[in-house]
Amino acid sequence: MPDLFWVEIDRDVVRVAGPDAETFLQGQISQDIAVVRTRGSAWSFLLQPQGKVDAWLRVSTGDDGEAFVLDVDGGFGDVVVARLNRFKLRVKVDIEQLGRRCVAFRGDGASEQHGLAAEWPGIEGVDSIGDAVGGVGRTGTLDDYERARIEAGVPAMGREITPATIPAELGVNERSVSFTKGCYTGQELVARIDSRGGNVPRHLRGLRIDGVVPVGARVEHEGRDVGEVTSVVTEHEGTSALAVLARSVEPPAGVIVVVDGQSHAGIVRELPS
Repeated sequence: MPDLFWVEIDRDVVRVAGPDAETFLQGQISQDIAVVRTRGSAWSFLLQPQGKVDAWLRVSTGDDGEAFVLDVDGGFGDVVVARLNRFKLRVKVDIEQLGRRCVAFRGDGASEQHGLAAEWPGIEGVDSIGDAVGGVGRTGTLDDYERARIEAGVPAMGREITPATIPAELGVNERSVSFTKGCYTGQELVARIDSRGGNVPRHLRGLRIDGVVPVGARVEHEGRDVGEVTSVVTEHEGTSALAVLARSVEPPAGVIVVVDGQSHAGIVRELPS
């Protein structure tokens, strides 16, 4: 596990409050509010009625114990607010986006810091939202943060997660979906795929690639186009990356990543769970 570092990251924060806030959210998110109350926070999907992903976010209890706070990758707070307002029918709920600073702690000892659990596989992580400042561990960079995210196989909005994404493709259902709660928007597709063993056409995969390649580079396997690179970080003379690939491409398959007509050899790696 890497040494502890901290870095300020971009997260949008949405507050959901009012007498009907809990009931309303229970019918909108894939996670069970009871889990959020027990743990203090939990990850969840906010889905389209057809089951595709509008947002992957963290839900936490507010300071007053009644309101809920949703934090999502920066630039997607408006998406969350618009999606919730679209289904706010005859309920007493106030939905507002807040301006909050977020400091991420990652590495050995991060779990001892005050904040919300990141729940990244293979690395300790806490996100402190509000007025927190760094100072514990070394001052990191956004590249450090991105490297840790890619190594952990954590999907990002606008990268691995698009409006065409379905939850089972991302490998985070275990910590983001309740299969025992009542109905919520988009549940039908999630439940149907789970009942069929979770088989979906694509899966999030990790890659090790020779040379430097950009986001959007095409990935080929056995002469077929199987997807594209969605996130990258340079590692020495190579690239560590994430990609959403056809389900036939399983670790440790060899792949070819094509950039401007040039081919780069790559290996599909197992992501931590």
